Amino acid sequence: MTVLDHRHQAAAVPGWLPGATAPRTDPAPLLPDDSPFRVLGTPALEKTDPALLRELYRRLVVGRRYNQQATTLTKQGRLAVYPATTGQEACEVAAAMALREQDWLFPSYRDTLAVVARGVDPLEALTLLRGNAHTGYDPRATRTAPLSTPLATQAPHAVGLAHAARLAGDPVVALAMLGDGGTSEGDFHEALNFAAVLNAPVVFLVQNNGYAISVPLTQQSAAPTLAHKAVGYGMPGRLVDGNDAPAVHAVLTEAFERARSGGGPTLVEALTYRVEAHTNADDATRYRTDDEVAAWREHDPILLMERHLRPLGVLDDTLVQEAADEAEALAARMRAEFHEDPQLDPMSLFAHVYAEPTPQLREQAAQLAAELAAEAEVHH
Repeated sequence: MTVLDHRHQAAAVPGWLPGATAPRTDPAPLLPDDSPFRVLGTPALEKTDPALLRELYRRLVVGRRYNQQATTLTKQGRLAVYPATTGQEACEVAAAMALREQDWLFPSYRDTLAVVARGVDPLEALTLLRGNAHTGYDPRATRTAPLSTPLATQAPHAVGLAHAARLAGDPVVALAMLGDGGTSEGDFHEALNFAAVLNAPVVFLVQNNGYAISVPLTQQSAAPTLAHKAVGYGMPGRLVDGNDAPAVHAVLTEAFERARSGGGPTLVEALTYRVEAHTNADDATRYRTDDEVAAWREHDPILLMERHLRPLGVLDDTLVQEAADEAEALAARMRAEFHEDPQLDPMSLFAHVYAEPTPQLREQAAQLAAELAAEAEVHH
């Protein structure tokens, strides 16, 4: 029974008065398990499709090299800023793989790997972080919303699109990706409440990497887990080991199918760790220890896959080398693409802001056009 079943019924008697009725929704099925769901190192691993496991491994290796190369490009001044997902690749890759072609991805600024894993060229995925444009890819063509720099603002957008798709009869699921810091924002609350009330086909994936910049989770939330927040909105919460790629893929696939079949939204918390600093502008040594980072490196998603797949014969030296070669090819292509200075049109700043430009926007565009014309005249 859901909240929607009671929409047209008389209001229940408040629980503190005689004659009070039972809760509108039984909370027990909505609560997450006591421990994170895992596949690696459990009997579930032998039941998992070997082809899926190999593909997950391949993409993890390529994703790690993508993170390394993007970080290097930042140090070279080719990117203005880069929030790495090193250590979080299992969440990024599994999310992209679990989505169907018709589904929509709503990423945060840290989720460029998920965008690339969905098929967007790295140069286009990193355009915003390069400082060149609002976004470098066509959201409609890629079914990927622009990267969201403000925390959690993409979550209500995901709900709105998912609800609209359901009204239109389109079998679309929207995935909103957030960090643990995003769960402290008002937009997060509004999105979950909106999604549950409307029974929207949307999934919220929270990558709990331990810190919102320098603020640890213990100073953000007193909830047992972030997944427990789901019950307050009337949706199920799932807790998963975010460094266990097949586990993340399984949990998200189940949540997507539940949403697609009319079961409504799900909140998934993936426990992972941000090995690199928040961005290249952050000094992580000021708020966490080397021992803490070293402990998480032992739970690295690539190492976990190698440790558990080799004994099964799913992973061998040939696949390891093929993945490494593909990763190096991607890094070389990124270096070549980012070596070229882009040809930018300053007037594009005013495109795709409003369907009908406001008077202020038209005034600003005219002012910039005049300045550019004057500058061109001087150079001639």
